Amino acid sequence: MEVRDACLCMHVQRAARALARHFDEAFRALDLTNGQFSLMMSLNRPEPAPMGVVAGFLAMDRTTLTAALKPLVRRKLIRITTDPEDARARLVQLTPAGKKLLARALPIWRTQHGALEKELSRPVEALKDELRALARSR
Repeated sequence: MEVRDACLCMHVQRAARALARHFDEAFRALDLTNGQFSLMMSLNRPEPAPMGVVAGFLAMDRTTLTAALKPLVRRKLIRITTDPEDARARLVQLTPAGKKLLARALPIWRTQHGALEKELSRPVEALKDELRALARSR
């Protein structure tokens, strides 16, 4: 009972699963998961991103990132190319279809996120600050 009631890891995992289910349902009409949305948002930048940078930003290892990218590549939502400066490195970027899908997903995210923020009893910025601090320290 001590671990059940006190374990930060377990409580964060439970909350993360609940949030994931919530956003998976919200994005279902777009045939997009919350993880795919987050991954695509991390690529929403003017220049292609090195895979290592994306993996680090999302706190994933490269193998997990590669697996997560495959369905998006098959759907032609992202493109993986060879880095012209280093043939061993790969760059990842959104395709025009990926940008179009993100443009449709973003209003859904905004609506759902805003509603979730209103449900929280404390300021959401403080929670995000604490979670960022935990992520940086590990």
